[in-house]
Amino acid sequence: MISRPLALRLREAGLVWRPTTGDRFQLLSLDMESTGTEAFTVSDMTIEAHAYPTGTVLGFNGTTEWALDSIAIEDALWLPREDQLREALKGTFERLERDQQGGGWRVSCTFRGESMTHLADAPEDAYAMAVLAEIQAAA
Repeated sequence: MISRPLALRLREAGLVWRPTTGDRFQLLSLDMESTGTEAFTVSDMTIEAHAYPTGTVLGFNGTTEWALDSIAIEDALWLPREDQLREALKGTFERLERDQQGGGWRVSCTFRGESMTHLADAPEDAYAMAVLAEIQAAA
């Protein structure tokens, strides 16, 4: 799973989340953050995304362990999966490979004609760093 600090950087950079079944997220509230890094999963049965004219709300259905009915999407931190990050790279993604020297993972992309390589301990973090670099380069 992507690290919370990296997920925060992607959010701040402007990566847009449109919740779908299977997406994982954490709550941004300080009260929740202090209890650990509990991750929730959007599901048709327990946590559903409801789109309203005023914004998207994540509804908690029958969740007894939390005193939550719903939260605004702005109060949730999306933890994108590896496949979602790879899709965000669109046609710029070239390859994912194991780094033979450091043991981490390397994502290689070509963005606007420039080759870029991003190294991290986990594949999803390497993908996230590549997405972050492309968002920042496009700004």
